[in-house]
Amino acid sequence: MLGHISFGVEDLGRATKFFDAALKPLGLVRVWSTERSAGWGPQGKGELLAIFLHAGKARAPGPGFHLAFNAPDRAAVDAFHAEALKAGGTDDGAPGIRTKYSPTYYAAFVIDPDGHKLEAVHQ
Repeated sequence: MLGHISFGVEDLGRATKFFDAALKPLGLVRVWSTERSAGWGPQGKGELLAIFLHAGKARAPGPGFHLAFNAPDRAAVDAFHAEALKAGGTDDGAPGIRTKYSPTYYAAFVIDPDGHKLEAVHQ
């Protein structure tokens, strides 16, 4: 349905380090970068997520918005959460089953250093 999504970030170096680490367990790698932007997606393909430097102007969307990444298995959800926290993210929901969505909805939530709410999910 979506081609890609993009975010503004305050510090491109900090954000690229975060996304490099957090997205690797999900099979997503940095597929391009410039002095002011970067994009992640499957190796050898286009970006699904792009970030752009907007120092002093970047703002995360408000309540109700988050970006969910599909994970190939539960171990990838666990690794996403752990790597995101090591790379400067904030815990917003440890890995586990979310029965309010379904009995097989396994997810973890983090807030990136710029305040974007992110999820990794395996169903």
